[in-house]
Amino acid sequence: MGYTLEGQLVVAISSRALFDFEEENRVFEAGSDEPYMKLQLDRLHVPAKPGVGFSLINKLLAFNTAASTKVAVVILSRNDPVSGMRVFRSAETHKLALERGVFTRGAPPWRYLRPLKANLFLSANLDDVRAALAAGVPAAQVYPQSARASDAHPREVRIAFDGDAVLFSDEAERVFQAQGLPAFQAHEREKAAQPLSAGPFKPVLAALHRLQQEGTSAMRIRTALVTARSAPAHERAIRTLMDWSIEVDEAMFLGGLAKGEFLREFEPDFFFDDQTGHIESAARHVPAGHVASGVANP
Repeated sequence: MGYTLEGQLVVAISSRALFDFEEENRVFEAGSDEPYMKLQLDRLHVPAKPGVGFSLINKLLAFNTAASTKVAVVILSRNDPVSGMRVFRSAETHKLALERGVFTRGAPPWRYLRPLKANLFLSANLDDVRAALAAGVPAAQVYPQSARASDAHPREVRIAFDGDAVLFSDEAERVFQAQGLPAFQAHEREKAAQPLSAGPFKPVLAALHRLQQEGTSAMRIRTALVTARSAPAHERAIRTLMDWSIEVDEAMFLGGLAKGEFLREFEPDFFFDDQTGHIESAARHVPAGHVASGVANP
């Protein structure tokens, strides 16, 4: 029997989400891929700078030890194989223990998420993210212009999630969009004891919860729920997490306040939200990614 990733947290990430390839990407978008390939080959010995997803990946890999591999990270990229050499060399320079990569030279790479049994996919390509979500894989479009993660918590992976349409289904969000805030509050008060259905990122939170329980002296996980909900709608969100037997360390019920400055104080390695307005607010302060799911993303 061959090697398997069974039992591991499997994160697939594009090269542009992991490293800062924005200058190279502008060359790629200007025309054919030949000048891009030549540029990457010319820079083979120049390590790429860390990108938006670097801190998250670096810290998750710290859960691995010589005796146990708990996290597997796979490069899943529209890059060509030649450019892939620079990706792996950059990873080696930054001491990222990456072994696996799939490079498709412009073809949609998301279809390889299924054999990888990926728990999470991060990419700067919105089409690939939408396709992954449609296939049932938690995915987010990384905003390359996002601020980089703080280095204030070297032994803590900090991850923040929106609630509706991310951790939870968009059931309540649909009420809000169709009928407004008073109807939303009434709906959530009435159904406070009824757990919300799972959203696309519930499996990610559950996998992180298991990883935290397994424990390591090198790294721990700290999670936050950062939501536009306010009282009385807070109760259903908390009761849903309790029903799932999943804990979060912090919960922010902001009642429509901009999330960016609150996230600046939490200092996550990554923040996930379904609404581009919240992501744009967050990206000024922290690494952020758009979960293109639910009623806000037709």
